[in-house]
Amino acid sequence: MLKVGIHGSTGRMGRMIIENLEGDSEAKVAVLHAIEEFSFTPPKDAQITDSEETLCSQSDVVIDFTIAKGTESLLEVAMQNPLPMVIGTTGLNEHQFNLLKEAATKMPILYATNMSLGVAVLNKLVELASKSLSEFDIEIVEQHHRHKKDAPSGTAMTLGEHAAKARGLDLDAVRVSGRNGLIGARTKDEIAIMALRGGDIVGRHTVGFYNDGEFIELNHTATNRATFAKGAIRAAKWVANQENGLYHINDCLGLK
Repeated sequence: MLKVGIHGSTGRMGRMIIENLEGDSEAKVAVLHAIEEFSFTPPKDAQITDSEETLCSQSDVVIDFTIAKGTESLLEVAMQNPLPMVIGTTGLNEHQFNLLKEAATKMPILYATNMSLGVAVLNKLVELASKSLSEFDIEIVEQHHRHKKDAPSGTAMTLGEHAAKARGLDLDAVRVSGRNGLIGARTKDEIAIMALRGGDIVGRHTVGFYNDGEFIELNHTATNRATFAKGAIRAAKWVANQENGLYHINDCLGLK
């Protein structure tokens, strides 16, 4: 039985992962890292700790859904206690992402800004459309609940990276995340990524390709966080058997 440790166990995703592991025949919740009170009743047989060292030493694999600083702290500890990890935290800065890559030389890590099968396929479709529709303008809109802290979403940024890559562009150089005032006409290469926040929207991403006389919009809507929890659990079972390295959700799903 695979012993799963959860970093960020008191949050929405932590709770959803715990609920989806209940009754699983291959994996179980073993360790819950918590620095806040639980708003629900955690599994009675799970070890609860505020120590990341204990989390890493008592788990076969760790799933992390926290904030960027939390992931940074976990990676620093895990470098001394290497084990397979699944990281779904978004908003990592350059230093934190470099730390992620360094840690992956010592352990297998699957990092994904979205654990959904649908979004994994959407990334592939966006890359194909961006390359095929080279004269079309690209605009990305993401919508999330009022509590989401980072913007644009990691998923939207990943979609933008796939769109830019297909055209040989550097997303950081062409990205626009806001328009206001007399800004002039849209440039040919810019890729807009706009964020909307409100209500309890789980997640909605639209990538539009616009040209004179026609446009195409590719859309993915998540209606339940269980989609991401199930994806993270599937990724944890997969990465637990991999060699050291940095993996993507596409690797887990067998998407080339």
